[in-house]
Amino acid sequence: MATHLGLRGKSIATLLLAFLLALVPAVLIGWMAVEEVRRHFATAYAEQYTLLQMQRITAPVSRELALSRRFANSVVTREWLRQPEDPERRARFLAEAEGFRQQFGSNAYFTIDHATQDYYFADQRSEALTPHYRLDAEEPQDAWYFSTMASTSTYNIKVSHDRVLERTMLWVNVKVRDSGELLGLAGGALDLEEFLASVIRTEAPGLTSMIVDPRGILQAHPDQSRLALGAISNPLDADSQQRIQSSIDDAQQREALRQAMQAVIRRPGDIRAIDVEIDGAPRLLSVGYIPELQWLLVTTLDMQSAPIVEGRWFWPLLGALILVLGSLTAAFAFATHRLILAPLQHLTLSARTIASGDYRPRLPTQRHDEIGELSQAFSHMARQVADHTRNLEAQVHERTRELENANAAMAAAHQQLDDSIQYASIIQRAILPDMQLCEHLVAHHAVLWKPRDTVGGDFYVFRATQHGYLIGVVDCAGHGVPGAMMTMLARAIIDHAIAQQGADDPAALLNEIDRQSRQLLPEAQLPSSIATNMDIGLAWVETACQQLTYAGAKLDLYASDGNQLEHLKGHKRALGHRRQARYTNQQLPLHPGWRYYLCSDGFLDQAGGRHGFGFGNRRFEALIRSQAAAPLDAQLAAFEQALNEYQGPHSQRDDITLLIFCTESDVTEPVPHRPPSPSQG
Repeated sequence: MATHLGLRGKSIATLLLAFLLALVPAVLIGWMAVEEVRRHFATAYAEQYTLLQMQRITAPVSRELALSRRFANSVVTREWLRQPEDPERRARFLAEAEGFRQQFGSNAYFTIDHATQDYYFADQRSEALTPHYRLDAEEPQDAWYFSTMASTSTYNIKVSHDRVLERTMLWVNVKVRDSGELLGLAGGALDLEEFLASVIRTEAPGLTSMIVDPRGILQAHPDQSRLALGAISNPLDADSQQRIQSSIDDAQQREALRQAMQAVIRRPGDIRAIDVEIDGAPRLLSVGYIPELQWLLVTTLDMQSAPIVEGRWFWPLLGALILVLGSLTAAFAFATHRLILAPLQHLTLSARTIASGDYRPRLPTQRHDEIGELSQAFSHMARQVADHTRNLEAQVHERTRELENANAAMAAAHQQLDDSIQYASIIQRAILPDMQLCEHLVAHHAVLWKPRDTVGGDFYVFRATQHGYLIGVVDCAGHGVPGAMMTMLARAIIDHAIAQQGADDPAALLNEIDRQSRQLLPEAQLPSSIATNMDIGLAWVETACQQLTYAGAKLDLYASDGNQLEHLKGHKRALGHRRQARYTNQQLPLHPGWRYYLCSDGFLDQAGGRHGFGFGNRRFEALIRSQAAAPLDAQLAAFEQALNEYQGPHSQRDDITLLIFCTESDVTEPVPHRPPSPSQG
């Protein structure tokens, strides 16, 4: 049993609620302030760290550039490049170059003789100064040298993979000139892997550094599997996982990153910071541009892991705030009890007396405050309750009698409506040609007619003549009573069309039925919400010629012997469609052992299965193949069982009609079926 709080409990609960309402905004505001401070310091921290990392990158490159310039401008280097075969000049060059080699970052240097285009490379393992290979202007991989020599700049810095040396390095290329004449290139190199590893290696918690090129291709990353090593020489070799954009799922955040990268490229020295989610985790991303290398340094900061703002002082402050608010609440509760709750206890006892049925006022009305006014109001209420109690039973009796009469009238109206619908069902069943089918086809037909409601918009037709018989299925727009009314009109139109056109030309019948329905139900005079179209499939069976002629409007004919299956498709437009169609006949030879199937879309569209999809043509055709050799009554039971099992708990969506017929009941040797041949109706 639930415990109901009294006024004392509610007042205490109200005080606690006021306490929470005061505490929660204070905590939220304080938390927002702390977060804003954290973000401010985090942004400054990330930007300063990015600038520091950029300096760490540019410092060794600047040192390498200064050494390379001295090396290229050395008199000994220029003298040797003028006469590389001179032993004395070679010896002096080797001695001086060895000193430069020991100062270069990777203990290696290179020179290129512009006259012979010989490429020299020396490191700590080199024993003699011999050309490693000769540059070729026709080689695409050597084009960098010729473009460098043709440029007006005195040096350039590039990252490339030397195909002969099989080394990927950061090369500092300085032109060697003597009296304005180009003698070649010289310079040092930094091992790219060691250089990048020293840059991205950091012990700062929550910080991750990576280097990308202007396209976003990763050049340095803590996860070596994501590096685009092949993209150093050809950016097209990088896949999507080797780009920084692949770590960001949100398209707007990727666009913000692209704009930030473009902004820092336009203004080197600036740092841009944006909020992103990398691999699903929120990060503060800062990016800066290194124009000497044409690289961008990207730093991501996890503000939860980085020591931005210490939070240990927050909880003592929160505890002090709670203590102050708790003390104020206790003082307020004591005052409320003395001034309000104690007087109201007496008022509560008096109110309970009134609730028990004693309406004589025994309330404290001598007070001249809100409690006194409340007591006077209770006294007035007691008199009013006594008056209303006397009249209540009479009013309840009168209302009960009125409700009983209304329920009786509703039950009678409902019974009349049910009787009318049942009578309409009897009338609709009377237009179905069951007797004619049993008389002419005997056991060579089977029908499943299943309206969604008691009456529906589906029916089937049969008309026998001296030369054959016409059989078909009609699906009128709508279901229930409106659909049943449409079936009566459609049956009359079909009978009139048969009387005019005969039964042996299904296409002519469809065209005539379409014309008459448009004449009786002009589209311009009907509301747009009312549909008057009909789906019809008609088959003329001429047993003497062993020929079947079919024409359909959105209804198809299936034929099968269990091994083969033929599918004659009806026209894609229904009768009464706003765009009028011309319907044509399709012919099919009759063979023993073949069964022929017509069904409305209620069967094919019935929702069911795991996902509530329609039954579908494929499932229907598979069911035909599996049941075509069985007796018709067994087939009908199998079709109905399959539909019910597929439908499961789903409600019936539309009226369902399935008509199966054949030329004979027993088949001993099926005959292969020829494909249908179209002909004009």
